[in-house]
Amino acid sequence: MTDTRFPFAIVGFDLDGTLLDTSGDLAAAVNHALGSIGRAPLTVEQVKPMIGGGARHMLAQGMAATGGCDDATLDVLHRRLLDYYAAHIAIHTRPYPGCLDALDALAARGVRLAVVTNKLEGLARTVLTELGLIDRFATLIGGDTMGPGNAKPSPAPIDEMVRRCGGGRAAFVGDSIFDVRAAQAAGLPAIACSFGFLMQPVEELGADAVIDGYDALVPTLQRLASERG
Repeated sequence: MTDTRFPFAIVGFDLDGTLLDTSGDLAAAVNHALGSIGRAPLTVEQVKPMIGGGARHMLAQGMAATGGCDDATLDVLHRRLLDYYAAHIAIHTRPYPGCLDALDALAARGVRLAVVTNKLEGLARTVLTELGLIDRFATLIGGDTMGPGNAKPSPAPIDEMVRRCGGGRAAFVGDSIFDVRAAQAAGLPAIACSFGFLMQPVEELGADAVIDGYDALVPTLQRLASERG
């Protein structure tokens, strides 16, 4: 039975490090690109804090960690990374524990769910489709969907998410400073996942709330709504 009293009509999610643990497949793609020019591989734990700003940003950090590179080389390796990742996108990738139960709980309350990621829209759609999750979301907005300069931390994709979902009170869940800044710039409360691909301590993100697992998401949303009135 739909709970019409639930305080949020829309809940948006980042993808990498929030809904899905994509670190194994992303690290493999980074290492494929690095290996193509003889660089040493990075560990998954080294790559995790590099994730969140899109593939080129991640690769640039990987190159910096292994000796640096110029923009022309980065352009070539970025294409190699994307091609490899597209062909190996869901080998290790899985939803975080409790994620699907939380999505079910929100959907049962009539909440419209969305994904706003800095991953290219086509790649995000592919991985969600391969994992059988795409139909759970009312909309998907990627890092390239809104055009240059309009990926997170810009509020533009968050505003578009709300528009596409028909308007109403919304909140956003993510794991990076890009997520928190984008949500708050759009006037939405931001919930940070302490289990994500953190670039810095979760307490430094400035989120309105932090969850340590998906079992805390629904009660955290309810608490934030009551605090904000």
